[in-house]
Amino acid sequence: MALFNKKSCNICGSKIGLFGNRKLDDGNLCKDCAKKLSPFFNERRRSSVSDIKNQLEYREENKKAVAAFNVTRTLGLGTKLMIDEDGGKFIVTSSRRWQEENPDVLELSQVTGCVVDVREERRELMQKGSDGEEKSFMPPRYEHDYDFWITIHVNHEFFDQIRYRLNNTSIIIRPDRTRMMMQGGDKLGRSSVDYRECETMAEEIKTVLTKARETVRESIEAANAPKIAKTCPYCGATTTPDAQGRCEYCDGAI
Repeated sequence: MALFNKKSCNICGSKIGLFGNRKLDDGNLCKDCAKKLSPFFNERRRSSVSDIKNQLEYREENKKAVAAFNVTRTLGLGTKLMIDEDGGKFIVTSSRRWQEENPDVLELSQVTGCVVDVREERRELMQKGSDGEEKSFMPPRYEHDYDFWITIHVNHEFFDQIRYRLNNTSIIIRPDRTRMMMQGGDKLGRSSVDYRECETMAEEIKTVLTKARETVRESIEAANAPKIAKTCPYCGATTTPDAQGRCEYCDGAI
């Protein structure tokens, strides 16, 4: 008699091995199906089998959007924000072969906000006393680590934010032998070239996403605005300009 009864994945029907089950609200999910979900999705335990099936259908359809995605601008270090300015879309990915990873393709109009969060950690440096035991410097010395986190808030069916670390590794600032580091925060961080580079890049990402969202939404509003009849200065006809702003009778620019 087996000690464990293997469960079946409610998505693909395959048997789930030991430690391979990903529990759903009303069923089970194998690790292979779980890998196909969006990396920004974190509500799996509260999701139903139906929810997961719907997301996997979306992820399969997303492959077409990835194939059509044309990168015109890239911002970031390890994890990058890639923008298709002509298509009004963006992706966030850390993969060099991102086309094979099926990153979520989002409309710039889906961005609802962008927040930059700088996390600081401080560790006290110790010295060995005459008895061989570690003790504090007088006054205490510290080294500081800084990490820049980007949170992009989005209006999406399966997740509401994209959060990632901008810098590849923590920015470490250590005191030299002649100085005692007691303060922290952005004032100390800006003494590092790496810190200032990340700070500038983070603000650029925030500005680009915010302005792009506003531009896209203004274009949508303009396209949906009711057309107003005008008098053509060339032929004198009363006309409703087309999408290119031209007279429907003589094709003159209004």
